[in-house]
Amino acid sequence: MTLPMSWSEWAQHDGVALAARVRKGELTAGELAGQAAEAITRVDAALSGVVEVFEDAVLDPAKGGTNLAGPLAGLPFLMKDLGPTMKGRLQEMGSLLMRGNRAGADTFLTAKMREAGLNLIGRTTTPEFGVCSSADNPAVYVTRNPWNTDYTTCGSSAGSAAMVAAGVVPIAHSTDGGGSIRIPAGVNGNIGLKVSRGVFSLAPHLSDLTGLVSIQGCQSRSVRDTAVFVDACRGPAPGELMPFWTSPEPYVHMIKRDPGPLKIALSHQWGDYRATPQIASQLERVGRFLEGLGHRVDYALPAVDYRAAFDAQTTCYISNFAVVIGNLLAARGLDRPPADLVEPVNIRIWETGRHTSFAERARMQAVFNTTSRGFGAFFEEWDIILTPITALPTPKVGTREYLTISDNPSVLDWFSNLWRNFAFTPLANLCGIPAISLPLAEHENGLPLGIQAQARQANDGLLLQLAAQIERAVGGKWNSGRTPRVHVAKG
Repeated sequence: MTLPMSWSEWAQHDGVALAARVRKGELTAGELAGQAAEAITRVDAALSGVVEVFEDAVLDPAKGGTNLAGPLAGLPFLMKDLGPTMKGRLQEMGSLLMRGNRAGADTFLTAKMREAGLNLIGRTTTPEFGVCSSADNPAVYVTRNPWNTDYTTCGSSAGSAAMVAAGVVPIAHSTDGGGSIRIPAGVNGNIGLKVSRGVFSLAPHLSDLTGLVSIQGCQSRSVRDTAVFVDACRGPAPGELMPFWTSPEPYVHMIKRDPGPLKIALSHQWGDYRATPQIASQLERVGRFLEGLGHRVDYALPAVDYRAAFDAQTTCYISNFAVVIGNLLAARGLDRPPADLVEPVNIRIWETGRHTSFAERARMQAVFNTTSRGFGAFFEEWDIILTPITALPTPKVGTREYLTISDNPSVLDWFSNLWRNFAFTPLANLCGIPAISLPLAEHENGLPLGIQAQARQANDGLLLQLAAQIERAVGGKWNSGRTPRVHVAKG
């Protein structure tokens, strides 16, 4: 097929730029969809990040109600195979149990995405039910890091992160229950914003209050793409159980201005979990860079009981996932997860969490309360907390200790091991605060290392302003201008 632009030109455009060319009549939404589909063909054999391409959406971008006059007019968009559903499309959640599961309707957020102009052309890989740190199960698929395919993309927004990093699409859907937007963004060299609780709707499945820790969002390569996505897709569905935050102005306008001088706290140890010396040195280097932009930077961290917070977060995950798995079993008339269709750790999570009592959840929520208020008090003095995204180097493909195919007999030990690497992301979910991963650092082996900024509730705009200030300071060259080894522009 004849493509409308070269691969280097395609990869240099962000989503806003591609949509602008459609609105000007320079390109059609069909041409964008065709090039994105060809891009998947070009790199996905090496990465295994896409579960399915919707050929009808590629051939007819207006299909399904896509608003081609929206702010992201006809932009090809990949949906993580978890969370918001698409009417008539499969959603299999990385699980053999869910093979053939087809959604009967769009969720509220899916409709918002279509109204924004996003053309939903396919679905991307995720670990089973989004539980573990990588989409790495040979019985389903093994998603690989485009920077070095011996390594994982982490997760759970695995395929979306790989496709954005490899230049297939400029922006893709992600979800985050404990870091699953930010961790793969950090590991793959993307931008990943976890918004505050009360920004994106989970309707009709849950509310942000009953979902408690799970947040929707995107992977991108430019700050303005993330800003436009949030502006276009935020807001409550009718009958929400909790209030939603609003912004005094669209983020896409706010990011054109630098923030004032900020008080930025650096931290590379949270409770029992500490970053490696090399990762800590990268954080310090970024802190000095931010001082050069006029911000005040020093080491500090919130005064909270980190051990209690991680224990409460673990209780939340175990009990939440047990309910999710239990509901999926009930819908299929099953009494327990079949061992040949559900991964071992997920079976153990179900066994451990299905009898969680109201009293246990109440104690968990009491810790959520004290932890959130501890962070809130900290943000009375500081504007930003800066941490690494991970405490340890990116795992290689097949590192089973972080996977739900692990043979670890103890669910509590399995989660504790997870926190040793992914310590710095989940408490933002617990507290409902915004956090963003920015591609500002590297591991010793050259793989990307995201640096995370967190702010007080509803200060999502400040994080985007800081990110945009940094983006201007580096001349738009995230990852020091490097691109992954597997990339559409590299043949």
